Amino acid sequence: MKGWQIFVHSIRMVLNNLGPAFRVSGILYLVQAVSQVMILRNAPQYDIDGMPAPGPSGTGELLLYLGLAVLASLWIAVGWHRYVLTGERPSSFLPRWHGAELAAYLWTSVKVGVLVMVALMLASGIGVLLSAFLPALIGGMMFGLFALGFYIFLRVGAALPAAAMGEATGLRAAWRATGPHGGDIVAVTLLMLGGTLLAELPTMLDGDAGSAISVIYTLVVNWFVTMFGISVLTTIYGHCIQGRPID
Repeated sequence: MKGWQIFVHSIRMVLNNLGPAFRVSGILYLVQAVSQVMILRNAPQYDIDGMPAPGPSGTGELLLYLGLAVLASLWIAVGWHRYVLTGERPSSFLPRWHGAELAAYLWTSVKVGVLVMVALMLASGIGVLLSAFLPALIGGMMFGLFALGFYIFLRVGAALPAAAMGEATGLRAAWRATGPHGGDIVAVTLLMLGGTLLAELPTMLDGDAGSAISVIYTLVVNWFVTMFGISVLTTIYGHCIQGRPID
């Protein structure tokens, strides 16, 4: 039941605050989206034999766009966490700059990513052994690995809003604090995976992913998924670590 409440509360967090959400993320999200497009355009190309093919592949430009995409995503996350938790509103169409918190958020994100990857590598090793004897389990194993990675991310990811607030909450502390709510976070994990799949379904069924309608739909859906994901972490942090009630 609490998992459903966390899920719905996070959706309402965005829908009931669309104005502030756009002010926090609008320009930065466009920077992030354009940077991702440019990264794809400037990525090295290879022919069928694996040899480099002619085309734009400037390493400097790749690093620039990658840096912009990462900076924009961090700035959005920190700005939205702080708005929800403290009511800090952006003074313009950009959230306030918190350099120390952005750096702490980046470092915490790296640690969370490494932990999730290590856990998935260990779990996938066990999964490979099982699938060797039961090949029919491969599909379920892939979904299970994805869900496991998401679950671990939500458990230790509670340290991310703490970093945005300038608090030193480590991954171990976040894992312990979310432990009593593990079943609820399992439910949130499954709800988020199902919701994301439903949101992406129209794009999957569209025969022309490059059409204007598909591009606009993808941009809008990805924006909402981004803000919703940040809101879920904010809700888990507020409820499990700060002890806030869920409306």
